[in-house]
Amino acid sequence: MRINNNMSAVITNNKLLGTEGSLSDVMEKLSSGFSINHASDNPSGIAIAGKMQAQIDGLDQASTNGSDGISVLQTAEGALNEVTEMIQRMRELSVQAANGTNSDAEREAIQQEIDSLLSEIDRVSQTTEFNKINLLDGTLDCRTYGNNATRIATSNTVAAGIYRLRIDEAAERALADFSLAGGSFSQSFDNTYSRVETTHNVTTPATATNYKDFIDQTSWETITRDYSDPAGTVTTTTGIKNGLGLSGSISINGYPMTFAQGESGESVYGKLRMACEKGGAVISDFDAADGLKIRSYKYGADAELKVEFSSVEFASALGFNGSLNTDPSGATLPRINNVGKDAKIVLYKNNLDDAGNSVESLYGQQATYKTEGRRVIVTDTKGFEMSFLADDGFVGEITFNVTDIGSMALQVGANEGQSMKVRIASVSTEFMYIDDVDVTRAQGPEDAMDALESALGYVTTVRSQLGAYENRLEHTTKSLDATEENMTSAISRVEDADMATTMVEYTKLNVLEQAGVSALAQANELPQLALQLLQ
Repeated sequence: MRINNNMSAVITNNKLLGTEGSLSDVMEKLSSGFSINHASDNPSGIAIAGKMQAQIDGLDQASTNGSDGISVLQTAEGALNEVTEMIQRMRELSVQAANGTNSDAEREAIQQEIDSLLSEIDRVSQTTEFNKINLLDGTLDCRTYGNNATRIATSNTVAAGIYRLRIDEAAERALADFSLAGGSFSQSFDNTYSRVETTHNVTTPATATNYKDFIDQTSWETITRDYSDPAGTVTTTTGIKNGLGLSGSISINGYPMTFAQGESGESVYGKLRMACEKGGAVISDFDAADGLKIRSYKYGADAELKVEFSSVEFASALGFNGSLNTDPSGATLPRINNVGKDAKIVLYKNNLDDAGNSVESLYGQQATYKTEGRRVIVTDTKGFEMSFLADDGFVGEITFNVTDIGSMALQVGANEGQSMKVRIASVSTEFMYIDDVDVTRAQGPEDAMDALESALGYVTTVRSQLGAYENRLEHTTKSLDATEENMTSAISRVEDADMATTMVEYTKLNVLEQAGVSALAQANELPQLALQLLQ
């Protein structure tokens, strides 16, 4: 029996301290709900739980990102719905304008509404935003750069890289030339019933430097011979005068215009300009030193220019000396009926030019092209499509650099690189090729219907792509939510405390602690027994 070192008390105290430590850990688990409160509790478990928690937080935010992306797409699609309605309305107006019961004034009123709708489409394209990000002006489409080309558009399947082609012949408009060469000719009319003969003698100048001078310097004289007078032929003359040498009429693509003899060069040009504007043609500048030119508004083999004159002589008076058509016998006809020319293009395929030389170009072996005037559309397998508008008259090589820059990247995963690219093409009137719709021109309503039909297909394609993105994002967010749920369940098994088991452990330790306290009290009584030995 010892009194200096009460080993029973020491042993009991150590056991009690261990029980208290274990009880403290169990109570911490019960109060926090976690089985791992310190790294020492489960070193590997806390590492696993930390990674899993990062994934859970990332998945939760990625799901929110996906929902935000759906909101972006819904905003864009809502605006495109209105664009579709406006295109439908313009097509309806084009059908109305095509009716022959409409006068020029009524067609101009129809065109005013069309112009207003075109401006509204461009406004929607430029101002539709989400969180200050423009959606429909091409900002969210992949950037493609190219020389001597505008309105460049690529489909989603066009891979980033370099594409090259060569334009050997540019698309041309149908052309009618005014010749400012001088000359003399006569036109006679013999009225058999009244026995009156009228002869117009016209001389056009050879030194005129512009069209105004050509008309103003033309000299003409009208001589009338009346054979009905019994006393003899009565001859009268107007004398030499200047201005348009003959009266007559001209029709440009079906739009007529009449001219009076003696009209000034400015007046003649003004009427020709109006006939071209209404007839769907373009006239060169008033002071063109190389003669006046009338061209079809459109380019390519589908572009027609039909100019009809009241007579061959009147065509000469206007300066069309060398442009008139001839019949099979070679006789000159009072008309010009010309067509334009399509562009001729060579695509560099599989990194080779047409001569077999190595050149960087990713067009596939099966790539083909078609032209719509100056617009060129290159297509290939698997939905490859690249379109652009070539510069007027350009001949030579065009290099396109297709990049991945510009599209919206939606982070739809918890880790780096888990993103989804969203492209939204521009829906401006330029990119839809309806910026020049004009129903006041001859054949304008018909051309407008074709252009608006294509624009409607363009917008429908963009909308369907947005719908595909939206459906994908809905599935993505559901997948993310399901993954987050499963990950949460997994981390719960790692770090959450089993309350039933922990409570059993707590009860056991609590009893042990009480027993230890009682045993320690008994052990502390042992030294008192030594007093009995000393008595």
